[in-house]
Amino acid sequence: MTTTNTTRFTGRTVLVTGAGSGIGRAVALAFAAEGAQVVVAGRRREPLDETVRLIEDRGGKALAVTADVSRAEDAEALVRAAVDLPRSRLRSSGGTPIGSLDVAVNNAGVFRGGQPLADLPEADWREQLDVNVTGVFLALRAEIRRMRTQPSGGAIVNVSSTFGAHTSPAGAAAYSATKAAVTALSRSAAADHIRDGVRINVVSPGATATPMSLRRGETEADRAERARATLPLGRISATEEVAAAVLHLASDAAASTVGTDLVVDGGGSL
Repeated sequence: MTTTNTTRFTGRTVLVTGAGSGIGRAVALAFAAEGAQVVVAGRRREPLDETVRLIEDRGGKALAVTADVSRAEDAEALVRAAVDLPRSRLRSSGGTPIGSLDVAVNNAGVFRGGQPLADLPEADWREQLDVNVTGVFLALRAEIRRMRTQPSGGAIVNVSSTFGAHTSPAGAAAYSATKAAVTALSRSAAADHIRDGVRINVVSPGATATPMSLRRGETEADRAERARATLPLGRISATEEVAAAVLHLASDAAASTVGTDLVVDGGGSL
């Protein structure tokens, strides 16, 4: 991926949840390409290790930490790990603590749907609430508690969706409800904590080049044809395009942007 500025996050520590694939991996790669030390988090170690390998192969610095953000103790331990693990674990010199959490991107989420609400299993409803809402709340709370103690504060970007606050598609009632909750939670938290030096915003992707945007039985070619016919842009978004929006909101260039919900969907929710 090319970028117009490769130094915006030099010397900063960035935490990305759900970084084992898709948007989360693209976000982690983008921050590393711009100089950040990136802590990548998720429930499964193997895909996190692959994200770290991709970053290190490009000359960046990254560390994988397994965590389930729907558990308060995991969310708190994840923030401690991002702050306290020695730099030597990130293959840099010294051995002093990292010291600060400068940026957090709460991207972890699950989708269980495709059927009408009346046919949705309760277990699927609860899993989406646990990961998509409670997980964001617990991670957000832990991150804010750390950032507000730092002289430089911090920036947080929560990854929501056009589903919920912007569109209401059939077959995604539970997922849409959880993502609408993420947007509302983020805006309220932004108002609560901007005076603490913690700046919180949201990116809401629409159809993006990940498996989640494939309909049942649909191929990537089928998806591309559907996008040409239905999206104003004529295509779905690349994960790198969503990552670019996240990095903008986390950067100093967006220093006065607070509580916004930046939609990246090729005009699909217009």
